[in-house]
Amino acid sequence: MLVTSTPAEVKGVRFMVMSGEKAGGGNGNGSVAGVVEEERAGVSASAQVPASALARASAQAQAPAPTQARVSLRERKKQLTYRAISDAAVAMFLERGFDKVSVAEVAAAADISKPTLFRYFPAKEDLALHRFADREDEAARVVGGRAPGASPLEALRRHFLAGLDRRDPATGLCDAHQVLAFHRLLYGTPSLVARLYAYQGRSEAALARALGGGVTARLAAGQVIAVLRILAEENWRRIDAGESADRVYAGAVQAAEEAFVQLRSGLEPEGRG
Repeated sequence: MLVTSTPAEVKGVRFMVMSGEKAGGGNGNGSVAGVVEEERAGVSASAQVPASALARASAQAQAPAPTQARVSLRERKKQLTYRAISDAAVAMFLERGFDKVSVAEVAAAADISKPTLFRYFPAKEDLALHRFADREDEAARVVGGRAPGASPLEALRRHFLAGLDRRDPATGLCDAHQVLAFHRLLYGTPSLVARLYAYQGRSEAALARALGGGVTARLAAGQVIAVLRILAEENWRRIDAGESADRVYAGAVQAAEEAFVQLRSGLEPEGRG
C-alpha cells in the first residue's frame, strides 16, 4: 500500500507502500523497510539500543552525505534521531508486543524523557509507523515526476510493477523475515491499523492535489490509493499464508495489470448495461 513505505524504506514499514527500495539494505531515508530490516538481530532493545543509537545518529548527522540533497545539519540530526528512537521502539514492539511496551519504556531505552519523545512522536503508534509519513506523497511524486507524454495512471502502474519486481515491502510482495515480523505486528494491532489509515488518507489528499484538485481529482485519488492498498494486502495475505514472494509474483503482476485496466475503464465499461 502506499504509504508509504515508508517513511521511505519499507524494504528493510513500509507498505507497505511503494518506495523504490529492495528488501535487504537499509538506506536511512525512513521507511518501514529500514525499520524492520535493520532491526538488531537477537538484541534486546531495552538493554542495548539506548544511548548508542542516539550517539550513532549524532555522529552520522555530522558525516558528509555527498549523494544526498543538501540538508541542514540540524534537519539531518533531527531525522536520524527520529530513526534511532523508532528503531528502539520497533525492536521492543517486535520482541514483546505493541500493547505490552509503554511509552515510558521506549523513552528510557532511547535515553530521553517522555516529554521529549512526544515532541518527536505525538502518539505511541507513530513510533512504529512514522516512516510511512515519508511515503505519504509518494504517489503524488510519481505523478509529478512522470515522463513527458505518460499519463498519471500509467506512471503509477509502472511504479507499482517495478516495486513488485524488486520485492518492495510496500507492495506486500516481500517474504524477508524481518518484514514479515513487522507486518504481523502491524496487522495484528488494531490501533496501528487505524493509524495507518490516517497516513493513507494523507496520501490520497497529496495525490488529489497532484492531479489538479477538485472533486474529480479526489475521486480518482481515492480509487488509486484504494487499489494500491488492496493489491498490497492481497500479496501480504498470500505470503502470510505460507507462499513465497517468488511464487506469488506472477499472480501479483496479473492482479495489478487487471486493477489498472479497471481504473482506466471504470466499473461499467461502455456497452454494458
